[in-house]
Amino acid sequence: MKTILIACDHGGFALKESLKPYLKNKGLVVKDLGAFSEKRCDYPEFAYNLASKIGEGKFKRGILICKSGIGNSMVANRVPGARAALCANVKVARLSREHNDSNILVFGALFVKPGLAKKIVDVWLNTKFQGGRHKRRLNQLKEIEKKIRSRK
Repeated sequence: MKTILIACDHGGFALKESLKPYLKNKGLVVKDLGAFSEKRCDYPEFAYNLASKIGEGKFKRGILICKSGIGNSMVANRVPGARAALCANVKVARLSREHNDSNILVFGALFVKPGLAKKIVDVWLNTKFQGGRHKRRLNQLKEIEKKIRSRK
């Protein structure tokens, strides 16, 4: 059984809660990193916590949810090794896997309702990275990450 991380802020709580049983029914172990209620909270701590676990290679995939998805994307993509894709439709989710080997799926709960989120999750989980010319580009991203790390 594979494990998937999931996290949200208060704005993404309801969508997160609707996705957890769906993911479990697909045979995944769901590791919920919070938030655990709709009480107002700050998205950066949740996004960073999830993205750092993915970036370090402790887990392969994760899902982040906030109201717009933008904040979570901004935080997650600052973490080396994390490749977060904000997806509001199935085609973007498929391309994020095929071309970019995304390892974090980001939802904006204002724009993606549970039914659509489940369709996007299915495509995202089942689409493989194409490699080829996309592998070259992914390697360029890794080189950029090395440059950033060396500045610290």
